[in-house]
Amino acid sequence: MECRLRKKPKILCLHGFRASGAILEKETQVWPEVVLGKVDLVFIDAPFPAQGKSGVEGKYDPPHFEWFQANEDFTVYWNFNECIEYIEDCMIKYGPFDGLLGFSQGAFLTAALPGMQAQGVALTKSEKIKFVIIIAGGKLGGSHFSAPKLAENAFSSQIECPSLHFLGEKDLTKPNGIELLESYLDPLVIHHNEGHVVPKLDDEGLKVMCSFLEKIQVLL
Repeated sequence: MECRLRKKPKILCLHGFRASGAILEKETQVWPEVVLGKVDLVFIDAPFPAQGKSGVEGKYDPPHFEWFQANEDFTVYWNFNECIEYIEDCMIKYGPFDGLLGFSQGAFLTAALPGMQAQGVALTKSEKIKFVIIIAGGKLGGSHFSAPKLAENAFSSQIECPSLHFLGEKDLTKPNGIELLESYLDPLVIHHNEGHVVPKLDDEGLKVMCSFLEKIQVLL
């Protein structure tokens, strides 16, 4: 299948918890060139060194990084505001960007940022986020996670920017991802049979991905 695009969207990519930009870049290589050749993906490292064991140890070499920290039941957060400021600095330094892509912890951030920007509490100096791609993410302030103060109103109204969501049948965070769908106006979804990973794209997944990339062309 061919993705018919007239312009490459430039996308800032936020990796998972205790991983790195280089790791997420490797993980997205499971996608075919028909997709990767049509997008300009920029990968950055989170601002804080991993403060404990990484789930990718043994598979990917360090260094590993994390975006922010929280207690075990996600009721108290540390360094969240500093993380948001860092992301905005990167958007200004390496941008302008059209959209965001996030995986796992990076996907929770990606999901909340358009609402935070609309509320005027984040990304006030950078360009408007035109779309998001959320892989194995969820909702800060949802059923399973309280929200950091800065993000407490991120989902107070439905988010209208186009969104593409990846939901894995074997992913333990799938319920979080399903809950998040309600917060977006017209979400497109790619279902896959894998776990908490950046999945390969089967024929149906590729069709949805190309449909999404074609949909956002009018915004670029």
